[in-house]
This record gives sequence, C-alpha cells and structure tokens, in this order.
Amino acid sequence: MAIFPLPGMGRAVVAVPAPGQGPGWWAGASSAAADPEGGFVVGYRVRNGHDGIDQTVVARSPDGERFTTVATLDQSRFGAQWMERPAVVRTPEGRWRLFVCCGTPESKHWWIEALEADDPAGLATAEARPAFPGDDRTAVKDPIVQLRDGRWHAWICCHPLDVPGAEDRMRSAYATSDDGWTWDWHGTVLTGRPGEWDARGARLTTVLPDGRAAYDGRASAEENWFERTGLAAPSGDGGRFAQVEGSPVVDVRYLDALALDDGGWRIWYEARLADERHELRTERIPG
Repeated sequence: MAIFPLPGMGRAVVAVPAPGQGPGWWAGASSAAADPEGGFVVGYRVRNGHDGIDQTVVARSPDGERFTTVATLDQSRFGAQWMERPAVVRTPEGRWRLFVCCGTPESKHWWIEALEADDPAGLATAEARPAFPGDDRTAVKDPIVQLRDGRWHAWICCHPLDVPGAEDRMRSAYATSDDGWTWDWHGTVLTGRPGEWDARGARLTTVLPDGRAAYDGRASAEENWFERTGLAAPSGDGGRFAQVEGSPVVDVRYLDALALDDGGWRIWYEARLADERHELRTERIPG
C-alpha cells in the first residue's frame, strides 16, 4: 500500500507563523484545494488569543509555502464568538465555496455557514447561508468537504451537548449532497475508544482518495487543544472508519493532505510550540 503522507516525511516550512506568543495565539486548521491558475487556494483559522478576535483567512499560494491573503473574514461578520477550521472547495461550475465554522456566543454550540464566489477574493464579501446548523443537542464544526464524481461528501466533527461541562467530547459524522447545500446525514463514522489515547473523541481531518484518513484524538478533557494525529481506514460498513493500530503517529493536529499530479503530496498541519502558540506548517512529500 502507498505511504500515508505524514509530517516529517518532507522538509517542514512555516507557511503562517503564530500571530502572537502564548496559549491561544494560533494559525492553522487549514483546508487546501488545487488552483486551476496554478498552485493552491488555502483557507485557515487565526486565533488572536483565547479572548481575542478569530478570523478565517483565504490565501493563494504558488507552491503551498508562500501565502498571499486574498480574503479575511472576522468572527463578527457571522455574529460568532469563535471560528475554527474552514473547508475550501472548487465547485463543478468553476466557482469557489468556503465553509466557515462559527461558535455561538455564550454557548458551546457551533454551526457551519457556506459562501460562494467566482474568485477566492470574492469570498470576502460573498453572501453567507447556513450549511450545517447543528441543533440544541449537537455542535458541528471542522468540516472536510470533497467533490467526488459530481457528488458532495462531508465529514463533520460533532460535539454532543447533552452533558454540561463535557461538550469537548467529539465524534465524526458523514453526510452527502447533490448540490453541496442540502445534505443527507449517514450517522457517526468514527468515534473514540474507551481506555485508549483517543477515548475523549476522534475528529477526522483528511480523507485520501483511496479512503484512508487521518484524525485528531485525545484521551481527556484536559488534553483539549493538545490533540495528536492518528490514522484510520475504511471499515466497509456504511462509510465507517476503524482506527489503525500503532496510532497516534505524530504530535500535530488538523493534518490536511492534497495529492499532486506527479504522485507526491503537499501537506499542511497545525504545530504547537513550547509556549503553546500554534503555527501552520507545510511539507512537500515525494511520491
């Protein structure tokens, strides 16, 4: 079987440095798509301290390493208290769609909005509409959204809200759509395992074309924001995944992998520094 592209297989480059020093100063949680004009379009989240302003940033990059910002969306635009990982998708019509993660103020609830524009820069002012609203029982965030053979597929991190103080628990659910606006849910496809390193939950972060996946996991509530990356494989049961033994494999989170035309990979991931600030790193991995 082909290698799974992981941090450390290539030369790591800081694509976006942390916006400040200390806990909560984060750049990362990225999603990338190939740009037909060459290079990549990348969306990522910036957190300016745990009590600061969150932003979703869209950038163009000729090589995956050097970013030019083309759109910045503040949390205030959506009436949100926080923002998390976006998803960037090129539509069949050649437009750009951005799925944005929004945290409900004074709540543990999250929802996901979607915007569409002819050009990535147009996402800065594009009209937003609900894509995954969640409900009073479930917060939804950190989407992976892909188009395969004309059909939309999404893997969504879901946080159950039924136990006050335990809303950090997480699982991954799967949904499909004909148009990327109206979705059919197919239930939970990956969850944590009692007694294991991922007991508190499992959040899918990338799904390769062959169906293998990477996910973030942690053992406890105290490890929130200290997730590590594990690997999962299709289990052959309704789109479900099974954890691969030997995980976790690397101490990063929000791993995203994009296949290149030459058989190699470009990966991005959020790396934690000693003072708990996070930076967005990237590697080019040969085929």
